[in-house]
Amino acid sequence: MAEENEELENDGLENDGTENEGKMDAEGNPFEKSDTTDKIIPVGGLYENWFLEYASYVILERAVPSLYDGFKPVQRRIMHSMKEMDDGRYNKVANIIGNTMKYHPHGDASIGDALVQLGQKDLLVDCQGNWGNTLTGDGAAAARYIEARLSKFASHVVFNPKTTNWLKSYDGRNNEPDQLPVKFPLLLAQGAEGIAVGMACKIMPHNFVELIEQSINHLRGKKVSILPDFPNGGMADFSNYNDGLRGGKIRLRAKIKKEDNKTLIVHEIPFGTTTSLIDSILKANDKGTVSYTHLTLPTKRIV
Repeated sequence: MAEENEELENDGLENDGTENEGKMDAEGNPFEKSDTTDKIIPVGGLYENWFLEYASYVILERAVPSLYDGFKPVQRRIMHSMKEMDDGRYNKVANIIGNTMKYHPHGDASIGDALVQLGQKDLLVDCQGNWGNTLTGDGAAAARYIEARLSKFASHVVFNPKTTNWLKSYDGRNNEPDQLPVKFPLLLAQGAEGIAVGMACKIMPHNFVELIEQSINHLRGKKVSILPDFPNGGMADFSNYNDGLRGGKIRLRAKIKKEDNKTLIVHEIPFGTTTSLIDSILKANDKGTVSYTHLTLPTKRIV
């Protein structure tokens, strides 16, 4: 028992580097006491190096879109995969997801969600089937039921193999684009939202025609002035927008329509109002059943 206790006590001693004294390494050189103690990395060093590398990866590879083509990596890989499969006909979304997994290592769920969001923007993807409804919040049907192909706009402005820099995919078996040579400010057209480590982005969508006009003004050397516009309509106050810089604010308002005994009453409800409060507003002077829907109106911008 005494010998066992002595062994346990010795196991609990801190390593002082003396256990290698008199021993040789693989090259036949004697160990020095500092060989083991110098390799100890403090916890502060781990956070300083490893965590920063992880944070940079999350920021660049998952959450924040590229300034050059407006895509996050998963979106870029989806577009490349759809171009690879493009024969003019619709492809099952499940097949597109499977083909994209050659390039994107984060699983089929992230690919499917990103593809549905691209399709709902109605710009780059020509959709067929139930892709959900951004007005009601309904989700898209399962990937095996819906189909997609590249829109004519995407085929014209997104791809050019001659001016594309190619990288090896994560397993080294395929080539994927570093950036796509997009000939249109997609980042402003589609908008973006993402949360990373110590950083987040939220870019509002802009009007397609206004982007074309301001792109022409930029090429002619004229001053560019453009404000966000929302695909689903609504009203917005951009007086404190601050040109998209940090600290700028956008105030949004929605319109609620109430039909009661063939009488149409339109209420302006501040954005973010709870459903229960909306119900109480609509039922204030109502004798029967209340039904209300969100109106899709042209955006009214107050500058």
